[in-house]
Amino acid sequence: MRVLPVIPLLCGLVAVDAALPGMARAGACPPPPDHSEALTRLIGEIRAAPDEGSGQALSDQMWALWTDAPDAYAQELLDEGITRRGAYDFEGAIKAFDALVAYCPDYAEGYNQRAFINFIREDYDAALPDLERAIELSPRHVAALSGQALTFFALERMPEAALALRRALDLNPWLSERHLLPALEAGEDEL
Repeated sequence: MRVLPVIPLLCGLVAVDAALPGMARAGACPPPPDHSEALTRLIGEIRAAPDEGSGQALSDQMWALWTDAPDAYAQELLDEGITRRGAYDFEGAIKAFDALVAYCPDYAEGYNQRAFINFIREDYDAALPDLERAIELSPRHVAALSGQALTFFALERMPEAALALRRALDLNPWLSERHLLPALEAGEDEL
């Protein structure tokens, strides 16, 4: 029996059999969990929410769905990236999210999180393709839509920013970014 080495991945320990020459990683990433029914229910509830506090509680439940990774390995990578982002280790976070996207190319949150890091670093051009992919994989990903709106805004692409924000607000009218819509719409008129 061959024992696979355990090497550090960022700050966690993960068995990395893909690093061994001539061997493939044991198993591929499974499909992301299907939370479509729960998301539909939450979108209905958040649209009917009576106040911002209620809306925020429902938004937190949406985040729990989006951050439910396809398997334990993917969850480790996601959690590692989020932890590193929280510690302002953006390079380490990018490495974790790069690994997550490579392992689970059909999991929207890997792209969304990597885009967020690039947004924080003000690399808006790098953030956009990841946001587009996240939205392609999860069209009702409110955070990716609002992130796309903010990225377009930073790039002074007001019509696209307003469109993305309207799409996000249609799904969650309690987003804090809702206050930007009048400015974005005014920017649309100026162009």
